Amino acid sequence: MKKLLLLFALLAGFTACSTKPTNYTVIISLDGSRWDYADYYDMPFFDSLATVGVKARMEPSFPSSTFPNHYTMATGLVPDHHGLVNNSFWDPETDGDYAISSKDARFDPHYYGGEPIWITAQKQGVKCGVVYWVGSDIAIGPKGNEYPTYWRHWDEKPHWNFDERVDEIVRLMSLPEEERPQLVMGYFDEPDHQGHVHGPFSPETKAMAEHMDSLMHALYLRLKALPHGDRINFILAGDHGMTEISEKRFIGWYDVMPQEWTRKVVGSLPTSIWAKEGYVDSLYNRLSKVEHLTVWKHGEVPEYLHYGTSNRLGDLIVSPDLGWQFNFAPSRNHGTHGFDCKETDMMVAFRAVGPDFKVGYEAPFTEGEKSAFRNIDLYPLLCKLLGIKPAPVDGKLERIEKIMK
Repeated sequence: MKKLLLLFALLAGFTACSTKPTNYTVIISLDGSRWDYADYYDMPFFDSLATVGVKARMEPSFPSSTFPNHYTMATGLVPDHHGLVNNSFWDPETDGDYAISSKDARFDPHYYGGEPIWITAQKQGVKCGVVYWVGSDIAIGPKGNEYPTYWRHWDEKPHWNFDERVDEIVRLMSLPEEERPQLVMGYFDEPDHQGHVHGPFSPETKAMAEHMDSLMHALYLRLKALPHGDRINFILAGDHGMTEISEKRFIGWYDVMPQEWTRKVVGSLPTSIWAKEGYVDSLYNRLSKVEHLTVWKHGEVPEYLHYGTSNRLGDLIVSPDLGWQFNFAPSRNHGTHGFDCKETDMMVAFRAVGPDFKVGYEAPFTEGEKSAFRNIDLYPLLCKLLGIKPAPVDGKLERIEKIMK
């Protein structure tokens, strides 16, 4: 009996020693983090991550805008499938107008389809902490009450500044092991704002991009200093890039199409147009002749954009050339996004370092559905890192798993 008990003890000890410790993942989104800012600006932390971890140029989903792409990264679905087809749109099913500036619409779960990673994880017993990621403060899911384990409402006062967001991410990763989330997601709304107001290659955007680099370095050092710091995967990503615009490159809605032919015109980059009965072809023919505009009928958007089938998109979908505006009035900003996701200016910076990632690896980027490093693939990547089973999504792990050890 004593020998049998000793054998059990030895086996138990061997099992405990041979079980791989659980790794954690922290993913940060820097809004408007254009893929090549580190080439133009002094961003030593971004540069160092390319040496000790993974560097990639990531393709956003169309349209290359904030809410659609953050929710795409969370769900693994393209905007056409998860429902947030733009930062603003009309839902004919409910006759509801969605806009990120509208609190009533912004927090209505009806507009948010798919299954965010924090719901997928928690269904399988994995805790998640989220700091301001799009969708995390909305009761998404069939039960109408599904939130991350730890989260904060965007409108809750006081609204956290960047330093406080860093503090919260470190606090979550410092919780006792049984309370600690295995995944933490954080959102920072720069350098997007400076890129909009001043343009991507302005002194103001340079200063902000360099500040965010320094802030992320400080966050990383604090995470590494934790007792379990060597078990943390650290990912920096973003939603879209940025390009320069000018009032000189502007096309007014009703300068090129009769208003009386339209029933509803919504959004920009792209613009959805619902035509009055009998005017779809007339509008299409008229807009097709306008320089610097591309127009598609509903359901005829090129396959590579994965767009144009949702009922939240118009009879016609109009996308201007890179750097051009199609709207009711020109913007006073000097930078924007939302253009074709294959445009280089819309690409996103991606960095990753940690126990599950390769060292000194630059992911190749070539055009094509099978080879591009795409943001829809982040969801299955996170599921792989967390050891959970993904929901059915558009993303594919095999397109991105080459960055892992």
